[in-house]
Amino acid sequence: MGGKRDEAAGQAEPSESERLLFGGPLRYDMGWNQHADAFLELSFRAMVVRLPGLLASSLRLARRADGRAARTVLSAETGRGAAQAVSLLAMNSVLGDLMGGGPIEDRLRSAVPALVTMAVVLLVAALLRAASTYATGRLEPKVERVATELYLERAASVELAAIEDHAFHKLLDTAQYGADSARRMITYGTRVVNAMISLIAAAGVLTVLHPLLLPLLVTMTLPSAWSALTNARRRYESFHIWVQHARAGHLISGLLTEPAAAPEIRVHGVGPFLLRHFRSMSEAAEAEQARLARLAARTGLFAAAWTGLAAVATYATLGGLLLVGAMSLSVAGTAVIAIRTGSASLDSLVLEVNLLHEEALFVGDLERLYTEAAERAIPVGGAALPENPREIRFENVTFSYPGDSARPALDDVTLTLPLGRIIALVGENGSGKTTLVKLLAGLYTPDRGRILWDGVDAATADRHRLAERIAMVAQDFKRWPFTARVNVALGRPSAPVTDERLTAAIGEAGAEEVVADLPRGLDTLLAREFSGGHELSGGQWQRLGIARAAYRRGGILIVDEPTAALDARAELEVFEKIRALAGTGQTVVLITHRLASVRHADLVHVLEQGRLVESGAPDELLAGGGVYAELYGLQAEQFSARVPAPKAG
Repeated sequence: MGGKRDEAAGQAEPSESERLLFGGPLRYDMGWNQHADAFLELSFRAMVVRLPGLLASSLRLARRADGRAARTVLSAETGRGAAQAVSLLAMNSVLGDLMGGGPIEDRLRSAVPALVTMAVVLLVAALLRAASTYATGRLEPKVERVATELYLERAASVELAAIEDHAFHKLLDTAQYGADSARRMITYGTRVVNAMISLIAAAGVLTVLHPLLLPLLVTMTLPSAWSALTNARRRYESFHIWVQHARAGHLISGLLTEPAAAPEIRVHGVGPFLLRHFRSMSEAAEAEQARLARLAARTGLFAAAWTGLAAVATYATLGGLLLVGAMSLSVAGTAVIAIRTGSASLDSLVLEVNLLHEEALFVGDLERLYTEAAERAIPVGGAALPENPREIRFENVTFSYPGDSARPALDDVTLTLPLGRIIALVGENGSGKTTLVKLLAGLYTPDRGRILWDGVDAATADRHRLAERIAMVAQDFKRWPFTARVNVALGRPSAPVTDERLTAAIGEAGAEEVVADLPRGLDTLLAREFSGGHELSGGQWQRLGIARAAYRRGGILIVDEPTAALDARAELEVFEKIRALAGTGQTVVLITHRLASVRHADLVHVLEQGRLVESGAPDELLAGGGVYAELYGLQAEQFSARVPAPKAG
């Protein structure tokens, strides 16, 4: 690989669709220097050096998934290779007997034992092949499942900041293919073992027959090895560079069939627009595939010419040995069979090792994800939080989102959240309200400052125990495509699903009518895209979201814009429910733009551009004439405005 690389892989000009829809080229900078650890150095020497490690990696995955099936496959493939070696030696004996001197009857009689041996060996090989096929069929899906479970487990256990990090998400994109590659590595690994043993047998026979034949055999096969490895490197490079482009293409196609987008697509005529850009994105990807095909054809043609010359030289050498009497006809016949067998085995070995190596690149991405996810996982253990804390205090807390250098989302914020009360967070969009409650819930840790639970720093606390105390109804809470029962019970998935707990949570949220109107009650599937599925309105979903938080029974309930999709009557009912929760001793942290709804809060914190600007009871803030009073007045004017009566006439 030189400085320019193969025709500047992936460096085609971005399409107009990329610029318009996504703001620029969708290409990943591979950062080649950091991959100098042989993942992309796919030379023949690198392949040989890494072969033991690749086989060991396949064996580890197989043993973890099903040790018994792994042992069966390994034993069967080793036996098949040995059987092929014995068959070749028996063939040599048969040819020697048949081409020797004496009557034909005697020659046939002397060849019978070797022929019987060949028949037995072929039968044993067939049985071993069947055993290997059965065990591999059992093993492959288990390996894929184990690798996928590890991928999902690690991805689900990392910090929220990791999921939102561009570089880590790129690793998630590429590593998801590793499980399927791990499955294929099992098949390729078994074929490599079989081909190696067959090659060793053929090479041993050729070396005995004449020392010139073995190097000629190797020369015949090296071109195909070079060709396969070169094309594998190109495909792997291209995949990594274009993976984000491929994801964008899938995104566009998914939007055309997404239920949420369907109304606007039809009313605004968005379909042709998306189709046009899908075609543009697809044509860019097709051009990249055409580039790879062009390079593969050129490389394959060069390799074929080299192989043809090497084959001519090999058989010319064999003919020369016959002409000068250095080899008998029977030995020459065995040599031809050994050359053909050895060539086929070496071709197979190179092909399978190349495939094994190529899949290992993606399994390597998966293993790097395992490592990085472990480093970025939510810490386990930590200091114990007070059993019944009196307050949570933010002390000089500053937090910025990665890559956002404009200004901190929270800037030197100091405030107190007295527990057992209703605390409202008020401010315009972008003031830092949602960021503050995410820090409170332990989803982020401050860049500077501390969050203290009665003096215990949350940064040193057991994060999992902290999360146990939090229930959250986010503004964009997840609408799970499962039954209504599961949608509520996922508030505390570790708890047994009981009708009593479900009924209580639904009652606390005022969602009884929502459930009663469902065709199958709590067992109604809330996913229109499945047969029998049912769709809820935004307000109905919001009540189920509150029921989910009530089901959790966390000591602190965070509610972010809980009535955004509700009508006025339903809004009053929800706030009455929220006040009732606070009356039982639960802490409610409320975020809302409707300032009239926070008049029953015990404490209001007003944020502006990431800073705390006011704190106090609602009446105090109204009397103070500050930011809260100004925002309250603006909203009050909207409701008190009178629509002019229509003119008579």
